Amino acid sequence: MTQRVPHVLYIDDDPGLARLVQKALERRGYTIELAANGEAGLERIRQGGIDVVGLDHYLPSGTGLDVLAQMADLTDKPAVVYVTGTVETAVAIAALKAGAADYVLKTVDADFLELLTSAITNAVDLISLNRAKAQAELEMREARERAEMLLGEVNHRVANSLAMVAALVGLQANAVANDDAKQALAETQARIQAIAGVHRHLYTNEDVRSVQIGDYLQSLAAELQTSMRATGNDSRIVVTAENIAIPTEKAASIGVIVTELVTNAIKYAYAGSNKGDVRILMARGLGESIDLAVEDDGVGWDGTGKPQGTGLGSRIVKAMASSLGATVAYRSEGGGTRVSLQFSA
Repeated sequence: MTQRVPHVLYIDDDPGLARLVQKALERRGYTIELAANGEAGLERIRQGGIDVVGLDHYLPSGTGLDVLAQMADLTDKPAVVYVTGTVETAVAIAALKAGAADYVLKTVDADFLELLTSAITNAVDLISLNRAKAQAELEMREARERAEMLLGEVNHRVANSLAMVAALVGLQANAVANDDAKQALAETQARIQAIAGVHRHLYTNEDVRSVQIGDYLQSLAAELQTSMRATGNDSRIVVTAENIAIPTEKAASIGVIVTELVTNAIKYAYAGSNKGDVRILMARGLGESIDLAVEDDGVGWDGTGKPQGTGLGSRIVKAMASSLGATVAYRSEGGGTRVSLQFSA
């Protein structure tokens, strides 16, 4: 591909000097245009296609600093080499603060053209690097947006597929006569629904890398409560959780843990009663830690001895807690059970 020839605009009201600058830059292979005042120069800059501007300080109306100020709102600004005939460093400093890439002191000797040409060459390299960087960042943003859109679609399909699997498990549970088998299938269905809920939140949120855990736990509790009431259980699930952004893989583990603990509390805490509160609590702890707890007001269990039932739920909770880098703690004081764990966000 043919490389584009750098395009330079030189703004100066001295036509003789401007022609000398033009010839010097053309010898370097640049395409150069001239403007005799700031207004004409700004009009040409706004048309686009200019890579570098050589800008004189003293102009027929105002100064080059005025031109720099009016260039501030341009989206694709050319690099500016400021040319000043005054030896006051304040002018050069003001130009650099206003956005000029470099400055050259205007003199009557031949060194001026050499210094200006060198400064413009450096500015061409600088603007090329900046534009290449901006283009690369744009392409990265677009690629990330495409990837996030595709990931959102994947999460949508995964959530739908898991919902279908959960429905099939539910149908199987309804088809079996054995109560233990029916209960085991219902618990499996709840676990699948907990993971499906994570993917549902991912495709409905802008950030597919994390889940707002407070919203997720509220929806999970609502699903669990609906399933309970379908079996005649009137227990109430109360959620008190901060809306913390949790990475996707951790949110799935949290969902399974909460599902197991709430299900166990409903099954065993109230000794056959169909009513009692189960509370889900999540909040920020010290530093980067997150505190999660599920508690009830039932018969109480401190985690020692043989668990009721098959013990599968307790093993699942420990496995999921291990994936979070957390340990499970049981406490029973004055009735009821509190199961808690702490992990990093």
